[in-house]
Amino acid sequence: MTGCYYRRLGADGDTYESTEITCSNWDPAIQHGSPPLALLTKAITRLVDSPLRVARVTLDILGAIPVAPVKVRAWVERPGRRISLLVAEMTPADGAARPVARVTAWAVATGDTRDVASDRYPPLVEGEKQPLPHNWWGLTGYLGSVEWRRQVDDPSGAAVFWLSPRGELVDGEETTPLDKLMLAVDSSNGVGSVLDFQRFLFMNTDTVVHLHRLPVGEDFALRARGSIGPDRVGVTSAEIFDRSGFIGVCTQTLLVQRR
Repeated sequence: MTGCYYRRLGADGDTYESTEITCSNWDPAIQHGSPPLALLTKAITRLVDSPLRVARVTLDILGAIPVAPVKVRAWVERPGRRISLLVAEMTPADGAARPVARVTAWAVATGDTRDVASDRYPPLVEGEKQPLPHNWWGLTGYLGSVEWRRQVDDPSGAAVFWLSPRGELVDGEETTPLDKLMLAVDSSNGVGSVLDFQRFLFMNTDTVVHLHRLPVGEDFALRARGSIGPDRVGVTSAEIFDRSGFIGVCTQTLLVQRR
């Protein structure tokens, strides 16, 4: 365990202190995308009524997310018994009106389809840990809160990492497997990087996660690869695994800039 990403502040319960392990590798004054994604998803799941469960989560980063106190609010945008759309937003707690991050999630009614359940890919078995790439970021802030276990690259050329976030999402509160996954999955951009971070910025503007099965445990693998277009726009796509097998996919839009 490496501390916590957030601590609740105040009597309203909607304000959080952002700790040093939320810090981004791009700038220590702003947050990595994974902690806000996890915190906003947690706020949404509290509003999901059984038998629905979260099936798709989209994080849109609307501005620089400061490593500072933030406020979170969540609501049901489109209620329904079989399909429901939920939204959560994060704003700086200093009174700024503009949100810096928004998560939308589709929740879908569940039932028993075990007789026809299937996975697109076989389970991914963790192998011997490989050395981190020579241009890997210094493991401070958010990156230092995660255990990174690089694997041999997939034959397709995709990079494969097992990740284990070691901090509590909110101090003193349960961190669920879904919370743990959201603390890891925004790292697809770094795992699937095809550019040297010392020469390029390739920041994601969003993270979209589709889950055909809810995660279990706290160890997750990302098999990811980026594509860079000719006009400074890129895309990262990743397959997501837990110890039991394939659970979903992730895509991200990249803003690419030369340093």
